[in-house]
Amino acid sequence: MNFVIFVIAMGVLIWGADVIINQSERIALKFKIPEFIIGATLIALGTSLPEMAASVAASYDGKSAIAVSNVIGSNILNITLVLSTVFLISKKINPARDFFAKDSTWALVPVLVFILMILDGVISRFDASLLLLLMGAYLLFLLQDAKNIPDLEDIEELEDIDLNSFSWSKVIPLSILGFLLVIIGAHFTVESASEIARDFGISEWVIGIIMISLGTSLPELVVSISAALKGKVDMAIGNIIGSNMANTTVVLGTAAMVNPIPIDASAYIFDISTMIVATLLLVFLTANKLYTKSAGISLIIILGLFLNNTLQSM
Repeated sequence: MNFVIFVIAMGVLIWGADVIINQSERIALKFKIPEFIIGATLIALGTSLPEMAASVAASYDGKSAIAVSNVIGSNILNITLVLSTVFLISKKINPARDFFAKDSTWALVPVLVFILMILDGVISRFDASLLLLLMGAYLLFLLQDAKNIPDLEDIEELEDIDLNSFSWSKVIPLSILGFLLVIIGAHFTVESASEIARDFGISEWVIGIIMISLGTSLPELVVSISAALKGKVDMAIGNIIGSNMANTTVVLGTAAMVNPIPIDASAYIFDISTMIVATLLLVFLTANKLYTKSAGISLIIILGLFLNNTLQSM
């Protein structure tokens, strides 16, 4: 029964996030915010909503293992599963944006900051404020960089949104509904996952890093695959980088603001190391523009090692 509740709650959580993303895009386009900013901020932050809701709910309930493992697992899966899928299904990958020069470092820096923060065994509220400040710096960078982006009228991305039907009387209620679905879904996701862990004698860390992180990474997977199939590889890769940035800063920072998060780094050295290796590989691939199927296979290998180690620890 707990597994059924988990699946339903995860579905509600993702559905709520999708509603919020759609309405956020409508508002942004209504006010003629450049598409690049929409993709790098609203979509990236929006697809990280499930992670944030799950981690905040876990932190509030005192389940710190789930709060942290969800972030680590999502970061790993975004690179090894989502990015590899983009590489493998795309016919030709030739992004116009230089992701190494402009973006990949923003995926690595918060990971390194996270490592420094957990050395004392706790992510404090002070640490959380620094993580949120780091996200603010990234948003400021994007806003400054957007000055070189073409105006909204010159971009055909997200053209399926009909602004003629825009209505605040629809947008506001739907946004509220989306947030309610996210909150309710997150609560029951964490609670049912904890019950599953107890029923099968599995640690909450493993539940968080596999079951919850896989479920909360579905929005990134869906958005990136959709973008890749349409040939919009820049949006697909940018979504992954932005989502990982949001996971490590906003998700973890918000969760730690609710309750300081204790963590024994030595107990989870393999998972943390995998996140670091995956992030470094992302930087390496973007630096050398290795957007190939071979690169996708190498990411799948890391995913296989990660899943094998996790399943053996159950």
